[in-house]
Amino acid sequence: MRVEAVKAACHVHSLWSDDGKWSLEKLVAEFGRRGCRVLMMSEHDRGFTEDRLVEYRAACARATTEQVLVLPGIEYSEASNTIHVLVWGVVPFLGEGVPTNSLLESVKAAKGVAVLAHPSRRDAWKSFDFARVGGIAGIELWNRKYDGWAPSQEASFLLKTTVVPLYVGMDFHDRRQLCPLSMALDVRGPVTEESVLECLRAHRFHAYAFGRKLDERVRSRALPLLKVAERIRRLLSRIYRSMSRAWA
Repeated sequence: MRVEAVKAACHVHSLWSDDGKWSLEKLVAEFGRRGCRVLMMSEHDRGFTEDRLVEYRAACARATTEQVLVLPGIEYSEASNTIHVLVWGVVPFLGEGVPTNSLLESVKAAKGVAVLAHPSRRDAWKSFDFARVGGIAGIELWNRKYDGWAPSQEASFLLKTTVVPLYVGMDFHDRRQLCPLSMALDVRGPVTEESVLECLRAHRFHAYAFGRKLDERVRSRALPLLKVAERIRRLLSRIYRSMSRAWA
């Protein structure tokens, strides 16, 4: 069977999330123009129901084109809003504030795919039960919204101590999160929801940043420079916000 390497944008929010800014159709146009073949959506669980999930899946199917597959997904969070898990697959809506262990059991039973999102946010990695690591298909090494221009140091440590593959995600809500972070998926056969899910379950993918595969060698060489760039970015951002308030 033919295997095609396709570019995917991971961790994307649309207007179906309570804080999303773009429609599914606008996302398809923008990311399709950037060469993405798959949009791995991850709408917040807040305000979702089973009926809304059915409507959402239908909306993703309508927004899908011959060039871009819109993969429906939900970002679940515990009641404490600390641990977030990205879930893809034909999984019933599991509710808001579901404990992570119960969530992972349900996803596994439904043959879905679960990824630990932005482990640095609120020190989520400290609360995650890594005895359950077999229930997740990956860890988000780099989240553009929360980690900025450098990978998460905590996620880098976790990936060295587990056998779980790494993901990179933009956590896209609006144009500010556009960043050359992508996943390369080795999809067998036509690009469909099931073929992408099969690829994710089989770990046939690689994370890319700025057009380079994020293997251990690249990460070790680039990380010091990326940390410096991120510190400068945050400093300039604080200066800009201070000046904006002063001139308001």
